[in-house]
Amino acid sequence: MQVLYTAEALATGDGREGHVRSFDGLLEADLAVPKELGGAGGATNPEQLFAAGYAACFHSALRRVARQARADVSGSTVIGRVGIGPNGDGGFGLAVELEIALPSVERVAAQQLVDRAHQVCPYSNAVRGNIDVKLTVVDE
Repeated sequence: MQVLYTAEALATGDGREGHVRSFDGLLEADLAVPKELGGAGGATNPEQLFAAGYAACFHSALRRVARQARADVSGSTVIGRVGIGPNGDGGFGLAVELEIALPSVERVAAQQLVDRAHQVCPYSNAVRGNIDVKLTVVDE
């Protein structure tokens, strides 16, 4: 693969209770363990960052395949949900759900676009076979 862009970020502090920033300074955030995992909450966490990145990337892939199919995806949205929990082997795993709304596209065509976007999206390609990803097309 020819790399066209590389994002760089630095994590400091105490991991999930630390701080992250991109080398270009465009992203900077404190991190906190969510209350649901026994932490104080009050700041973002790796799962939120992953959910936001995956949702944005998938939405971009969806718009790309829609343009190729000449489909109207105006008003489309993607909600990313990333869950974390024990994996049964002493570690933790992730589960992802993407909820996709394509209000201007008929249901069958919408599902076809979503399935195609799942083949194109770099995040989908990266996690395939490693993380369960549930794709849900919703009516709006």
